[in-house]
Amino acid sequence: METVVSGIRSTGKLHLGNYYGAIQNFVKMQNEFNCYFFIADLHSLTTHPTPADLHGNVKQVLVEYLATGIDPEKATIYVQSDVPEIAELYLYMNMNAYMGELERSTSFKDKVRANPDNVNAGLLTYPVLMAADILIHKATKVPVGKDQEQHLEMARTFGNRFNRLYDNEYFPEPYAFNYSHNLVKIPGLDGKGKMGKSEGEANAVYLSDSPEVIRKKVMRAVTDAGPMVENQEKPSEIQNLFDLMKVVSSADVIAHFEDTYNKMQIRYGDLKKQLAEDMIIATAPMREKIDAIAADSDYLRKVAKMGEEKARESAQKTIREVREIIGFKRF
Repeated sequence: METVVSGIRSTGKLHLGNYYGAIQNFVKMQNEFNCYFFIADLHSLTTHPTPADLHGNVKQVLVEYLATGIDPEKATIYVQSDVPEIAELYLYMNMNAYMGELERSTSFKDKVRANPDNVNAGLLTYPVLMAADILIHKATKVPVGKDQEQHLEMARTFGNRFNRLYDNEYFPEPYAFNYSHNLVKIPGLDGKGKMGKSEGEANAVYLSDSPEVIRKKVMRAVTDAGPMVENQEKPSEIQNLFDLMKVVSSADVIAHFEDTYNKMQIRYGDLKKQLAEDMIIATAPMREKIDAIAADSDYLRKVAKMGEEKARESAQKTIREVREIIGFKRF
């Protein structure tokens, strides 16, 4: 079976963007591929979490991985920092990554603009660590969102550069993989970009949010004064609401609101109420499991330990072979 690798940063609770953009596919993939799904706590260090926050966030993601249907008997679920070989490969790959290409990374430039007081080396070399995450298991399929496509291209670059430098076709080329034709991007409620934790609580609907919280968040979503002419093109904030509806609502519901919009009869309050109720229904099964799994410390410890052992077995083999290719030898 081909190997799949993907991870989610441990910066808090998972939201609909994580689920529909990634985890829903993870659940399908675990039945067809050799899957490694990790919790990216090393990546989260770029934002300097406190020790208490770091562990709590890792636990939250582990719980929600399990609650959404990822099966530790089918896929390898592990914490990134439990596999030190990743950091070692990150070091080797940094030697083959150049300042110019890292500085041209779109996400790096975005982070610099957003956080000018925290331009750390980890942000600059984020694509290198992502490449190490993928290459450590010699993965060929990587389910990533649209914003990560450039990073994946860089992972191919670093792997191919290593192969050329040492004249050894060791690392295969990883490619974006999704069950749909286009990579899924779930918009946020603020009317701007994608759903994400960094944009604030109000921008994201979390899998663990109560029905009351979901209703409040959705009702506050950004809208406009309404269409001025029939069949008017939707502005981004309105298109975002329709895009969210496409992932949680039925086809006839979507068609109804498309029709009322095109006829200039739409009532945004009705649209938001419908969207909120459909989100509540979509997240209900996961919300019920989250509390039960979070309370079972023994089970979480068992899952993390099993995942660490399986991930390290793969990673140690790669590091042994990479060290040999580079020329490291013991006396």
